[in-house]
Amino acid sequence: MQGFKVVNDRPVKVVVIGGGAAGFFGAINCAQNHAQSEVTILEAGRQPLAKVKISGGGRCNVTHACFDPGMLVTHYPRGGKALRGAFSRFQVQDTVNWFESRGVNLKTEEDGRMFPTTDDSETIIHCLMQQVRKSGVKLRTGVSVVDVRRLSPEEGENGGGFEIVLKSGETIACDRLLLTTGSNPQGYKIAQSLGHQIEPPVPSLFTFNVKDPRFQDLAGVAVKMARVQLREAKLTQTGPVLITHWGLSGPAILKLSAWGARYLYNHKYRATLTIDWLPQYNPELLREQLQAVKSQLPRKAVATSCPFPIPRRLWERLLASRGIDTETRWAEISKKAINQVVEELTRGEYQIQGKGVFKDEFVTCGGVSLKEVNFKTMESRCCPGLYFAGEVLDIDGVTGGFNFQSAWTTSWLAAQLLGS
Repeated sequence: MQGFKVVNDRPVKVVVIGGGAAGFFGAINCAQNHAQSEVTILEAGRQPLAKVKISGGGRCNVTHACFDPGMLVTHYPRGGKALRGAFSRFQVQDTVNWFESRGVNLKTEEDGRMFPTTDDSETIIHCLMQQVRKSGVKLRTGVSVVDVRRLSPEEGENGGGFEIVLKSGETIACDRLLLTTGSNPQGYKIAQSLGHQIEPPVPSLFTFNVKDPRFQDLAGVAVKMARVQLREAKLTQTGPVLITHWGLSGPAILKLSAWGARYLYNHKYRATLTIDWLPQYNPELLREQLQAVKSQLPRKAVATSCPFPIPRRLWERLLASRGIDTETRWAEISKKAINQVVEELTRGEYQIQGKGVFKDEFVTCGGVSLKEVNFKTMESRCCPGLYFAGEVLDIDGVTGGFNFQSAWTTSWLAAQLLGS
């Protein structure tokens, strides 16, 4: 059979460690590409695909409507360069086609995120589980891998391979091994034991703890478009910002946390955040508009006549931070006060004092060093027969479906050779 290798008259045995999105996708595609291969998924948890279930608020943000591989890689703080060639072989359109050909239609929302039309992650889980059954993949849950040993050519039935040791004491021999353990420390331990270097894992995609009087009692207030900057790191993101009980969240904050993940970790999550609440205006235009309001509405209270598209409660709080009472009338606002308001609107400084957790969707940066992996095949450069896919690698994307897309792509690539 083309693409299938039989040694000693038996199929190639493939084991996938990790029952998440990458593990399932790799196992399914391996089995479907190499019909006589024996593929087994080992998952430590009782419920596989746990992260798929909770992603996108339970709707599963499958991917992002970015169909140009060159543009797609710009959404990965780490791993974009390595993924450039990979995305030219399996990109977003391929993901859409794969699911649609198996009965799952996707829809695109305004911000580019793509979800199943059912708005239910169970649709994706059902599809993957169904494909596992159809392709003959064996799924074992509640089994923890404690060690993996590389077999010598004399030991393995096919002249090498791996011996997997489970917590129960059971051992499993295989010819090929796909590691898709996400950010689980055990996965890093296995990779290290087989000769790989691990870039230290640190959190990515998190909210900022900011205790500031300007945000007091403003939880739930959102600004549709703001520019946020980690001043010392010279990192900037633009997008929606949400004020929370503990500080700041929203897409712009989450993206900034991803790009600044290592910087913030190294600085113990203490940093200065600069916010431009009105990035669509330059300071001179803001100044002109404030002067115009002063001329046109001299008797109006400044708090009740905000000329800009930001929530009134936030506007009042920003004015108060510059010593301007809400009852002050525009006629009483000096040129100096106008300059101070412009400064507050465009370059207000806030102290980050820690990080929050982004729901239950914990993403890390760090993992298996990319220079030790062949991104044409996802095979280890250190250990033949060992493959990687998903977040176990030092790859992470910003929020919006990008982490799933790298999981689909890397596992699909690995599957092309896994069973041969």
